[in-house]
Amino acid sequence: MTGTETFTREVCRRLPAAAPELRWRFLASRPKAGLGVDVLAVPQRRLWSQVRLPMVLASQRPDLLFVPAHVIPFAWPGKVLTVVHDLAFEKFPEAYTFAERSYLRLSTRWAAMRCKVLVAVSESTKRDLVELYGVPAGRVRVVPLGIERPGAAAPASRLAELGVDGKFVLQVGRIERRKNQVAALAAVERLGGLQLVVAGPERDSQVAAKLRGSASARVLGMVDHPTLELLYREANAVIVPSLYEGFGLPVLEAMARGKVVVAAKTSSLPEVGGEAVLYYHGSADGAQLAHVLEEALGDRALRARLAKAARARAAKFTWDRTSAGIASVIREVVA
Repeated sequence: MTGTETFTREVCRRLPAAAPELRWRFLASRPKAGLGVDVLAVPQRRLWSQVRLPMVLASQRPDLLFVPAHVIPFAWPGKVLTVVHDLAFEKFPEAYTFAERSYLRLSTRWAAMRCKVLVAVSESTKRDLVELYGVPAGRVRVVPLGIERPGAAAPASRLAELGVDGKFVLQVGRIERRKNQVAALAAVERLGGLQLVVAGPERDSQVAAKLRGSASARVLGMVDHPTLELLYREANAVIVPSLYEGFGLPVLEAMARGKVVVAAKTSSLPEVGGEAVLYYHGSADGAQLAHVLEEALGDRALRARLAKAARARAAKFTWDRTSAGIASVIREVVA
C-alpha cells in the first residue's frame, strides 16, 4: 500500500467523527473493505475520476467534493478540495513515462486553478507548489500525515525464508533512482558485514538489477504488514536515502518503532524527523554516508538517545490529528 493509499484509508475512516455536523458520502471505483464507513462503489475500469465520478456527482449534488489525491474531475463545476502529496514528477521527470508526466502535470495544474485552497502534506510540498506552480502561499494549508500503531510481526523464522541473515539496515520504498538505494548500497558495501534489505515494489529495473547483483543487498519486493513489522523490529537501523520526498512516511514508521534512522537532509525529511534522526547531506558520496551509518550502528549512547527521541516525536503524528486538520480545511471551504 502506497503512502497516498494509506492516507486515504486512515483519513476517510475518521472524517465522520472529525466533523459529525457534516453528512458524508464515500465513493470509490471498487468496493473498499475495512474502512469502517459505507462506500458506494461505482465501477469503471478506466478514467473513473474524469468520466464515471462526474456522472455520479451530477445526481448527488454535494456541497463539496474532497479528493484525497490531486486528480479532480474536469467536468465537476462545484466546490472541490484536494491534497497534493508531492511533485516528484517535476523534480524527477525521468522516472515517469511521457503519458504519466503529462497527465500528472495537467491534473495538478487544474487542481491548483480550481481549488480555493489546497492541502499539502508538508511545508516542503507547499514550497514546491508555490515555486513550481505559482500557487500563493496563503492558499495552501499544511496537514502532516499520521502513523499507525505497530502491529503483530511475522515469526522470526521469516527472515531466513527471505534470505536475510545477520546485521542489516532496512530501506522501505519503491526501487527507483529518486529513492537513491544505490547510494545506500555503496555505503553498506564499504562497511562490510552488513546487508541492505529493500522492501518495496520495483519501478526501475536497472536499479533493481544493480541491487540484486550485490552480495550485500536483498531485494524483497512488496511484503505484507507482519513481515514489514518484523523487518522494522529486527533492523539495526533504517536508512532513508531519498533525493526527494513529499513527506517521508518510512521515517515516521521507523521512529514510531524506536529505530535509529539515517536520512538524507533533503526536501521534507528534516521536518518529519526533527532532532530524532541522524542526517547526512543529500549530495554525500558513499564514503561519507558509510561514515554516518557506521556512527549510527556503533555509538550506543547515540542510539539510545535517538531511539528515545524518535518515539517521542512520532507520538505527535497521529491519524486523528491529520483527520482533524483535513476536517478543519473542509469546514473552511464549505463555509
